Amino acid sequence: MRDVTVREVLSDRRLAVPVELVSGGGGLDRPVHHPRIQKSGLALAGHFRGVVPTRVQVLGETELSYLETLREDQRGEACRAFFGLGLSVVVITRGVSPDEQLVRAAEASGTALYVVDAATSRTINALHAVLDELLAPTTQLHGVLVDVFGVGLLLLGKSGIGKSECALELVLRGHRLVADDVVRCDWRPPGTVFGAADDLLRHHVEVRGLGILNIKDMFGVTAVRARKRIDVVVRLEEWSETRDYDRLGVEDAHHEILSTPIRMLTVPVRPGRDMGTILEMAARDELLRRAGTYSARNFLERLRTARERSGGPDRPAAEGESVAPPPVAITRPGEPRPGVRRPFPYAPRPCPEASESSALIPDLSGSKEEE
Repeated sequence: MRDVTVREVLSDRRLAVPVELVSGGGGLDRPVHHPRIQKSGLALAGHFRGVVPTRVQVLGETELSYLETLREDQRGEACRAFFGLGLSVVVITRGVSPDEQLVRAAEASGTALYVVDAATSRTINALHAVLDELLAPTTQLHGVLVDVFGVGLLLLGKSGIGKSECALELVLRGHRLVADDVVRCDWRPPGTVFGAADDLLRHHVEVRGLGILNIKDMFGVTAVRARKRIDVVVRLEEWSETRDYDRLGVEDAHHEILSTPIRMLTVPVRPGRDMGTILEMAARDELLRRAGTYSARNFLERLRTARERSGGPDRPAAEGESVAPPPVAITRPGEPRPGVRRPFPYAPRPCPEASESSALIPDLSGSKEEE
């Protein structure tokens, strides 16, 4: 987690509330270390335990109304003690004009004092959004990130395995490139990892034999995107005859990025395999899993049920029942097997029951002639 300054936080273009600096312009370079704000009501009453100076301190209408109940000398003493904690920044919400004692104490301590013309809850949400962006844990990975059907696929593997070629094939199929070669990952609560491209490499792909290609210029803005959540990690490796790869899809492997486990697939690469189609199928399977459909598990369950009904090895043997297979009936050449109906060349056998029942039906053909 890197350090940011008060200036970076309160001047960030993503801050969705209007802010105004009232006092303490000399403290704009003080650090902010925590991604969550702190309400400092009890600190104004003299209870300083738990106050973290490097957090953004927020004063709302309740805290300011408490200061108004104090005498002027008490108010000045409370403000000086509060700002004497070495705070990084104090933000007043609802556009309330700060008390003169607050302004003086902020100027004397060199603490930046801001006024935000928005409700307290909206101000807190806006500050949290900016702090999450600026203070998020980050790391860099060597790989390719592609958006396939809205699923973020992070392709990993050794250099030259074909990650960039796979990304180019997916872009040709209408999917979107996020990052190639260097993927900058950052963590977001409550436990998701987002990936983006490096500023210099954004929208570019390196293909051996062709060089550097600008995907945005070649395919338009719809073929790229700035950042994407990483949903599945696909590790590409050369095909090995000695390794037993997952052929059913029931093994759940994970790859940790910033201490966050992400589902991982290991896909072997060999000539003749359509990697673009395989990666698209991986994205479709992830969408089915989100909807609660697990194709491999459902297939194995149907297979187990069918074997139980047919008396297969999955069915438990009853008490006293032999587990040996039934004897095989031996037939002579030309004779039909037991239990098998005669094929078409054989004439159907007469049914005595049918002839007897037909004799019981009266013949009514002559009744119409008599009439």
